[in-house]
Amino acid sequence: MNGFERIAFRLLGSYAEKKRDAYSALRNDLVTARMKVPFEVYLSTAYLSSILAGLIGAVLIGLFTYLLNIPSMIKYQGAVPDFMLVISEYSLVIGTILAVVVSLAVVGGITFLIFLIYPSMIAGNRRRNIDATLPYAINYITAMSTAGIPPAEIFRQLGSSPMYGESAVEARFVAMEIDLFGRDLIDALRLISATTPSLRMKEFLQGAMGCISAGSSLTEYFRTKAEQYSLENRQSQKLFLDTLGLISESYVTAMVAGPLFLIILQSIMTILSQSSQPMMLYVIIYMIIPFGSLMFVILISSMTPET
Repeated sequence: MNGFERIAFRLLGSYAEKKRDAYSALRNDLVTARMKVPFEVYLSTAYLSSILAGLIGAVLIGLFTYLLNIPSMIKYQGAVPDFMLVISEYSLVIGTILAVVVSLAVVGGITFLIFLIYPSMIAGNRRRNIDATLPYAINYITAMSTAGIPPAEIFRQLGSSPMYGESAVEARFVAMEIDLFGRDLIDALRLISATTPSLRMKEFLQGAMGCISAGSSLTEYFRTKAEQYSLENRQSQKLFLDTLGLISESYVTAMVAGPLFLIILQSIMTILSQSSQPMMLYVIIYMIIPFGSLMFVILISSMTPET
């Protein structure tokens, strides 16, 4: 723990401990993300960070509202109730208080929400990395198993190979359960299979547990799973390339040909109407094209498999 986390735990640790049942999903995300932070410490840090962020945001927005006298920019049109006329004299104070309260709630709430979803994002990234590297990791352990290396040592060797990414991290945790906590291989595999974010890894470890318990050949099991996952990888890559081609055609239609047609059409209409402020052109050029392109980038990035 760093200094800030220690302070947060001392101040709010007892309160966070009472929330274990309410935030069971967060506890599971912290475990699957392999974040080396206890639940109570993480939740205490989330509480304290949200409070501080909300206070800072409230002070800044309150000063901004007060110094620029933003409430006075609000103009009323038509008939208004009498009490509105009375409190209009205190509009600056009331508006500043409302800005402070709203910004405190919004900034603090957003900060706390970020803390809640961050572990699930890390776990999701780990899941994609494990699914991408698992076929190559299984080929590696198949070669070691064929050479007669014991299963526990196989996972130790895989855990010490950083080229296999998060699959090596899961193997490292299996080895840690055996070497540090004194568990046998089956218990270690059962524990890691229950906490891994990848369904592929869970299925693989549970199958290995079954082979060890039944006394079957682990080498044949590893070889079978390597062939299965390699085939699935080729199929998923083919599907991704087909989908990417469809997205590229959609992008050309929606973000190149479509805006170009709208720009030409709007230019002709602007000339015919002799308008000096072609707002639609500004919307197309400065909003639709940039934000549309950004959405396509985010879409492709989210569906691109790990390498």
